[in-house]
Amino acid sequence: MITVLMVTFGFVMMLAACSNKNEDQSAEYDISTESQQDSVQDGGFAVEREETENVEQAQDDADSGESSEVPENTEAGQQDRKIIYTADMRVEVRDYQESLGTFQDSISDYGGYMVESAMYEETENGTASGYVTARIPQEHFNAFIEVVEDGSDRVLESNVSGQDVTEEYVDLESRLASKEVVEERLLSFMEQAEETEDLLAISDDLANVQEEIEEITGRMNYLQDKTDLATVTIHIEEKDVRISGVGEEDLNTWEKTQEQFMKSINFLISAFSGLFVFLVGNLPLILLLGVIGLIVFWVIRKQMNRKA
Repeated sequence: MITVLMVTFGFVMMLAACSNKNEDQSAEYDISTESQQDSVQDGGFAVEREETENVEQAQDDADSGESSEVPENTEAGQQDRKIIYTADMRVEVRDYQESLGTFQDSISDYGGYMVESAMYEETENGTASGYVTARIPQEHFNAFIEVVEDGSDRVLESNVSGQDVTEEYVDLESRLASKEVVEERLLSFMEQAEETEDLLAISDDLANVQEEIEEITGRMNYLQDKTDLATVTIHIEEKDVRISGVGEEDLNTWEKTQEQFMKSINFLISAFSGLFVFLVGNLPLILLLGVIGLIVFWVIRKQMNRKA
Protein backbone atom coordinates (compact mmCIF):
# COMPACT_ATOMS: atom_id res chain seq x y z
CA MET A 1 0.00 0.00 0.00
CA ILE A 2 2.78 2.42 0.94
CA THR A 3 4.63 1.59 -2.27
CA VAL A 4 1.56 2.41 -4.38
CA LEU A 5 1.17 5.78 -2.64
CA MET A 6 4.82 6.69 -3.21
CA VAL A 7 4.62 5.81 -6.92
CA THR A 8 1.47 7.88 -7.28
CA PHE A 9 3.05 10.86 -5.50
CA GLY A 10 6.14 10.71 -7.72
CA PHE A 11 4.01 10.61 -10.87
CA VAL A 12 2.05 13.65 -9.75
CA MET A 13 5.26 15.59 -9.05
CA MET A 14 6.63 14.73 -12.50
CA LEU A 15 3.50 16.03 -14.18
CA ALA A 16 3.72 19.30 -12.21
CA ALA A 17 7.40 19.81 -13.21
CA CYS A 18 6.64 19.27 -16.89
CA SER A 19 3.78 21.74 -16.72
CA ASN A 20 6.03 24.46 -15.21
CA LYS A 21 8.67 23.84 -17.84
CA ASN A 22 6.17 24.23 -20.64
CA GLU A 23 4.90 27.48 -19.13
CA ASP A 24 8.44 28.87 -18.91
CA GLN A 25 9.15 27.98 -22.49
CA SER A 26 5.89 29.56 -23.58
CA ALA A 27 6.67 32.75 -21.70
CA GLU A 28 10.16 32.89 -23.19
CA TYR A 29 8.74 32.38 -26.65
CA ASP A 30 6.23 35.17 -26.09
CA ILE A 31 8.97 37.55 -24.97
CA SER A 32 11.16 36.68 -27.97
CA THR A 33 8.24 37.14 -30.33
CA GLU A 34 7.39 40.48 -28.79
CA SER A 35 11.04 41.62 -29.13
CA GLN A 36 11.07 40.62 -32.77
CA GLN A 37 7.86 42.51 -33.39
CA ASP A 38 9.28 45.62 -31.73
CA SER A 39 12.37 45.31 -33.89
CA VAL A 40 10.25 45.01 -37.01
CA GLN A 41 8.18 48.03 -36.00
CA ASP A 42 11.29 50.13 -35.41
CA GLY A 43 12.60 49.38 -38.93
CA GLY A 44 15.46 51.63 -40.00
CA PHE A 45 15.52 53.35 -36.60
CA ALA A 46 16.85 50.19 -34.96
CA VAL A 47 19.67 50.00 -37.45
CA GLU A 48 20.52 53.66 -36.97
CA ARG A 49 20.45 53.26 -33.19
CA GLU A 50 22.76 50.28 -33.48
CA GLU A 51 25.14 52.26 -35.71
CA THR A 52 25.19 55.14 -33.22
CA GLU A 53 25.91 52.78 -30.35
CA ASN A 54 28.70 51.18 -32.36
CA VAL A 55 30.26 54.59 -33.14
CA GLU A 56 30.12 55.53 -29.47
CA GLN A 57 31.64 52.18 -28.59
CA ALA A 58 34.42 52.75 -31.12
CA GLN A 59 35.10 56.15 -29.58
CA ASP A 60 35.18 54.63 -26.09
CA ASP A 61 37.53 51.89 -27.26
CA ALA A 62 39.78 54.50 -28.85
CA ASP A 63 39.79 56.60 -25.68
CA SER A 64 40.66 53.56 -23.59
CA GLY A 65 43.42 52.70 -26.05
CA GLU A 66 44.67 56.28 -25.82
CA SER A 67 44.84 56.14 -22.03
CA SER A 68 46.67 52.84 -22.13
CA GLU A 69 49.22 54.06 -24.69
CA VAL A 70 50.10 57.38 -23.07
CA PRO A 71 52.46 56.02 -20.39
CA GLU A 72 54.39 54.01 -22.97
CA ASN A 73 54.69 56.97 -25.34
CA THR A 74 55.63 59.26 -22.49
CA GLU A 75 58.40 56.91 -21.44
CA ALA A 76 59.66 56.78 -25.02
CA GLY A 77 59.48 60.58 -25.20
CA GLN A 78 61.70 60.88 -22.14
CA GLN A 79 64.34 58.86 -23.93
CA ASP A 80 64.06 60.82 -27.20
CA ARG A 81 63.06 64.41 -26.50
CA LYS A 82 61.60 66.56 -29.26
CA ILE A 83 63.39 69.94 -29.03
CA ILE A 84 63.29 72.73 -31.63
CA TYR A 85 66.66 74.54 -31.68
CA THR A 86 67.09 78.05 -33.13
CA ALA A 87 70.11 80.36 -33.22
CA ASP A 88 70.41 84.05 -34.11
CA MET A 89 73.97 85.37 -34.51
CA ARG A 90 75.55 88.69 -35.53
CA VAL A 91 79.20 88.54 -36.56
CA GLU A 92 81.84 90.89 -37.96
CA VAL A 93 84.17 89.76 -40.79
CA ARG A 94 86.95 91.27 -42.91
CA ASP A 95 85.62 90.13 -46.29
CA TYR A 96 81.91 89.53 -46.75
CA GLN A 97 82.07 87.35 -49.88
CA GLU A 98 84.87 85.18 -48.54
CA SER A 99 83.10 84.58 -45.23
CA LEU A 100 79.80 83.92 -46.98
CA GLY A 101 81.46 81.27 -49.14
CA THR A 102 82.96 79.61 -46.05
CA PHE A 103 79.58 79.49 -44.31
CA GLN A 104 77.88 78.07 -47.41
CA ASP A 105 80.49 75.31 -47.70
CA SER A 106 80.00 74.42 -44.02
CA ILE A 107 76.22 74.25 -44.50
CA SER A 108 76.63 71.78 -47.36
CA ASP A 109 79.25 69.74 -45.49
CA TYR A 110 76.93 69.26 -42.51
CA GLY A 111 74.01 68.15 -44.69
CA GLY A 112 71.97 71.36 -44.36
CA TYR A 113 70.57 73.82 -46.85
CA MET A 114 70.07 77.56 -47.19
CA VAL A 115 66.58 79.00 -46.74
CA GLU A 116 67.17 82.69 -47.36
CA SER A 117 70.07 85.04 -48.12
CA ALA A 118 70.41 88.80 -48.69
CA MET A 119 73.24 91.34 -49.07
CA TYR A 120 73.39 95.15 -48.75
CA GLU A 121 76.26 97.49 -49.69
CA GLU A 122 77.05 100.74 -47.91
CA THR A 123 77.53 103.61 -50.38
CA GLU A 124 79.63 105.76 -48.03
CA ASN A 125 82.46 103.39 -47.13
CA GLY A 126 81.87 100.59 -49.67
CA THR A 127 81.40 97.84 -47.05
CA ALA A 128 78.84 95.05 -47.39
CA SER A 129 76.43 93.48 -44.92
CA GLY A 130 73.66 90.90 -45.06
CA TYR A 131 72.23 87.77 -43.51
CA VAL A 132 71.92 84.04 -44.17
CA THR A 133 69.22 81.66 -42.83
CA ALA A 134 70.05 77.95 -42.94
CA ARG A 135 68.62 74.62 -41.71
CA ILE A 136 71.20 72.37 -40.05
CA PRO A 137 70.69 68.78 -38.83
CA GLN A 138 70.32 68.79 -35.07
CA GLU A 139 73.31 66.51 -34.48
CA HIS A 140 75.58 69.07 -36.22
CA PHE A 141 74.00 72.16 -34.67
CA ASN A 142 76.73 72.89 -32.08
CA ALA A 143 79.53 72.10 -34.52
CA PHE A 144 78.15 74.56 -37.07
CA ILE A 145 77.88 77.28 -34.42
CA GLU A 146 81.56 76.78 -33.62
CA VAL A 147 82.46 77.04 -37.31
CA VAL A 148 80.66 80.37 -37.57
CA GLU A 149 82.38 81.71 -34.46
CA ASP A 150 85.82 80.56 -35.64
CA GLY A 151 85.29 81.99 -39.14
CA SER A 152 84.41 85.47 -37.84
CA ASP A 153 86.69 88.22 -36.59
CA ARG A 154 84.30 89.01 -33.77
CA VAL A 155 80.96 87.70 -32.56
CA LEU A 156 78.81 90.73 -31.78
CA GLU A 157 75.71 88.82 -30.65
CA SER A 158 74.68 85.18 -30.23
CA ASN A 159 71.30 83.87 -29.07
CA VAL A 160 70.60 80.11 -28.93
CA SER A 161 67.26 78.78 -27.74
CA GLY A 162 65.41 75.46 -27.57
CA GLN A 163 61.70 74.67 -27.35
CA ASP A 164 60.65 71.30 -25.93
CA VAL A 165 57.62 69.96 -27.84
CA THR A 166 57.78 66.37 -26.59
CA GLU A 167 54.49 66.49 -24.72
CA GLU A 168 52.67 67.99 -27.69
CA TYR A 169 54.11 65.34 -30.02
CA VAL A 170 53.15 62.49 -27.69
CA ASP A 171 49.64 63.90 -27.36
CA LEU A 172 49.36 64.10 -31.14
CA GLU A 173 50.46 60.48 -31.46
CA SER A 174 47.78 59.37 -29.00
CA ARG A 175 45.10 61.42 -30.74
CA LEU A 176 46.16 60.01 -34.10
CA ALA A 177 45.90 56.43 -32.83
CA SER A 178 42.44 57.20 -31.42
CA LYS A 179 41.20 58.72 -34.66
CA GLU A 180 42.58 55.81 -36.70
CA VAL A 181 40.63 53.34 -34.53
CA VAL A 182 37.46 55.37 -35.09
CA GLU A 183 38.18 55.45 -38.81
CA GLU A 184 38.53 51.67 -38.98
CA ARG A 185 35.27 51.12 -37.08
CA LEU A 186 33.40 53.57 -39.30
CA LEU A 187 34.73 51.82 -42.41
CA SER A 188 33.48 48.49 -41.07
CA PHE A 189 30.08 50.02 -40.27
CA MET A 190 29.88 51.42 -43.78
CA GLU A 191 30.42 47.96 -45.23
CA GLN A 192 27.63 46.55 -43.07
CA ALA A 193 25.15 49.38 -43.61
CA GLU A 194 22.32 48.74 -46.06
CA GLU A 195 20.19 51.88 -45.87
CA THR A 196 21.12 55.00 -47.85
CA GLU A 197 20.54 57.28 -44.88
CA ASP A 198 22.89 55.21 -42.77
CA LEU A 199 25.57 55.35 -45.48
CA LEU A 200 25.28 59.14 -45.72
CA ALA A 201 25.50 59.58 -41.94
CA ILE A 202 28.52 57.31 -41.67
CA SER A 203 30.19 59.04 -44.66
CA ASP A 204 29.87 62.44 -42.96
CA ASP A 205 31.37 61.12 -39.73
CA LEU A 206 34.14 59.40 -41.67
CA ALA A 207 34.99 62.59 -43.58
CA ASN A 208 35.25 64.56 -40.33
CA VAL A 209 37.48 61.93 -38.76
CA GLN A 210 39.75 61.77 -41.81
CA GLU A 211 40.05 65.57 -41.85
CA GLU A 212 41.13 65.53 -38.21
CA ILE A 213 43.64 62.79 -39.01
CA GLU A 214 45.15 64.94 -41.79
CA GLU A 215 45.43 67.95 -39.46
CA ILE A 216 47.12 65.89 -36.75
CA THR A 217 49.48 64.28 -39.26
CA GLY A 218 50.41 67.68 -40.72
CA ARG A 219 51.20 69.10 -37.29
CA MET A 220 53.29 66.03 -36.42
CA ASN A 221 55.26 66.33 -39.67
CA TYR A 222 55.87 70.03 -38.96
CA LEU A 223 57.19 69.33 -35.46
CA GLN A 224 59.30 66.44 -36.73
CA ASP A 225 60.89 68.66 -39.40
CA LYS A 226 61.58 71.45 -36.89
CA THR A 227 63.21 69.04 -34.43
CA ASP A 228 65.27 67.23 -37.06
CA LEU A 229 66.68 70.46 -38.57
CA ALA A 230 67.70 73.46 -36.45
CA THR A 231 67.27 77.00 -37.82
CA VAL A 232 70.34 79.27 -37.79
CA THR A 233 70.28 82.93 -38.88
CA ILE A 234 73.65 84.70 -39.33
CA HIS A 235 73.81 88.49 -39.69
CA ILE A 236 77.15 89.36 -41.34
CA GLU A 237 78.78 92.81 -41.13
CA GLU A 238 81.96 93.69 -43.02
CA LYS A 239 84.64 95.80 -41.28
CA ASP A 240 85.93 98.99 -42.94
CA VAL A 241 89.67 98.15 -43.04
CA ARG A 242 90.67 99.77 -46.38
CA ILE A 243 93.18 102.29 -44.96
CA SER A 244 96.66 101.08 -45.90
CA GLY A 245 97.95 98.85 -48.64
CA VAL A 246 95.22 99.79 -51.07
CA GLY A 247 95.38 100.99 -54.65
CA GLU A 248 94.70 104.36 -56.18
CA GLU A 249 91.23 103.24 -57.24
CA ASP A 250 90.18 102.36 -53.66
CA LEU A 251 91.31 105.80 -52.42
CA ASN A 252 89.64 107.66 -55.33
CA THR A 253 92.91 109.53 -56.07
CA TRP A 254 91.99 110.60 -59.58
CA GLU A 255 88.60 111.96 -58.51
CA LYS A 256 90.19 113.84 -55.62
CA THR A 257 92.88 115.30 -57.97
CA GLN A 258 90.25 116.54 -60.37
CA GLU A 259 88.31 118.02 -57.51
CA GLN A 260 91.37 119.89 -56.15
CA PHE A 261 92.31 121.16 -59.64
CA MET A 262 88.85 122.56 -60.16
CA LYS A 263 89.01 124.22 -56.77
CA SER A 264 92.30 125.94 -57.78
CA ILE A 265 90.86 127.12 -61.10
CA ASN A 266 87.79 128.45 -59.37
CA PHE A 267 89.98 130.29 -56.84
CA LEU A 268 92.03 131.97 -59.61
CA ILE A 269 88.95 132.92 -61.56
CA SER A 270 87.36 134.27 -58.42
CA ALA A 271 90.51 136.28 -57.54
CA PHE A 272 90.85 137.70 -61.07
CA SER A 273 87.18 138.56 -61.14
CA GLY A 274 87.50 140.38 -57.83
CA LEU A 275 90.57 142.30 -59.03
CA PHE A 276 88.88 143.27 -62.26
CA VAL A 277 85.80 144.47 -60.44
CA PHE A 278 88.01 146.47 -58.06
CA LEU A 279 90.01 148.17 -60.83
CA VAL A 280 87.10 148.98 -63.09
CA GLY A 281 84.83 150.02 -60.29
CA ASN A 282 87.46 152.36 -58.79
CA LEU A 283 88.90 153.64 -62.08
CA PRO A 284 88.01 157.34 -61.55
CA LEU A 285 89.58 157.33 -58.15
CA ILE A 286 92.63 155.53 -59.48
CA LEU A 287 93.03 158.08 -62.33
CA LEU A 288 92.73 160.96 -59.88
CA LEU A 289 95.29 159.46 -57.58
CA GLY A 290 97.56 158.83 -60.59
CA VAL A 291 97.38 162.45 -61.72
CA ILE A 292 98.09 163.66 -58.20
CA GLY A 293 100.98 161.28 -57.96
CA LEU A 294 102.46 162.48 -61.23
CA ILE A 295 102.19 166.12 -60.15
CA VAL A 296 103.86 165.41 -56.84
CA PHE A 297 106.57 163.44 -58.60
CA TRP A 298 107.16 166.30 -61.10
CA VAL A 299 107.42 168.96 -58.33
CA ILE A 300 109.85 166.90 -56.28
CA ARG A 301 112.02 166.18 -59.27
CA LYS A 302 112.13 169.87 -60.29
CA GLN A 303 113.27 170.94 -56.84
CA MET A 304 115.98 168.33 -56.83
CA ASN A 305 117.21 169.56 -60.21
CA ARG A 306 117.45 173.16 -58.94
CA LYS A 307 119.50 172.07 -55.92
CA ALA A 308 121.84 170.16 -58.14
